[in-house]
Amino acid sequence: MARAFRAASPLPLPSSRSATAVTNGGGGGGNFTWLTKKRSSKAPPQRGGQESKVEEPEGATAPAGPTEQSSSRKRADALARLRSAFLAAITHRRRRRQLGSCVTGTIFGRRRGRVHVALQTDPRSAPVLLVEMAAYSTGSLVREMSSGLVRLALECEKPPLAAGERRRALLDEPTWRTFCNGRKCGFAVRRDCGADEWKVLSAVEPVSVGAGVLPDDVGSAGAGEGDLMYMRARFERVVGSRDSEAFYMMNPDGSGGPELSIYLLRV
Repeated sequence: MARAFRAASPLPLPSSRSATAVTNGGGGGGNFTWLTKKRSSKAPPQRGGQESKVEEPEGATAPAGPTEQSSSRKRADALARLRSAFLAAITHRRRRRQLGSCVTGTIFGRRRGRVHVALQTDPRSAPVLLVEMAAYSTGSLVREMSSGLVRLALECEKPPLAAGERRRALLDEPTWRTFCNGRKCGFAVRRDCGADEWKVLSAVEPVSVGAGVLPDDVGSAGAGEGDLMYMRARFERVVGSRDSEAFYMMNPDGSGGPELSIYLLRV
């Protein structure tokens, strides 16, 4: 009788606590593994402020903070400024020192004014040498050139050097004694290219070889000293030593013309 009662009695119903645990996936669902796997596979994505945790791959490094990024940017900017300054200094030195075998020479000035001699590496560059002959007029130089041969010699002193002192470049000497065809004609002074000189050099920039007179609006200063005259040509540069250089005017196509030579000497 007892055996028959056990067989006929139904299974005990789960309590409300156990049903809640099964619904929420708690410890009560541990007896129903297939139900737990099915429920976990159909779980909806989390919403709101809850974010799913993403595993980072091995070897990944954390991004640098704002302090490290700003310091590295400052170092990069400082290196860039230093590199640009260094390249600018090298370019300026090469432009100043390495003239090459040919330069552009321009002789200009008022008819009764002082003669200016400018040497440029190319027609658009700043003069590497600009001297003003203080006691020699442009008209006198033009009369000398009518003879067909002009030799301008610029001489400067060669003082002794102290221990460890380096001698300046020949083109950087400030004052010169000038001679034209062997006759002394005062002194020449090295000048910086100012606004009036730039006007003249800009006006004759398209001219490769030639001579002429410029209008008064180009060089307004000193208009009472006569016309503004110029002569422009290519010069062959010959370096004898650190204390001597020569510039020989090249006539185009070997045609006959006046011969003009400029000598720089340090004695």
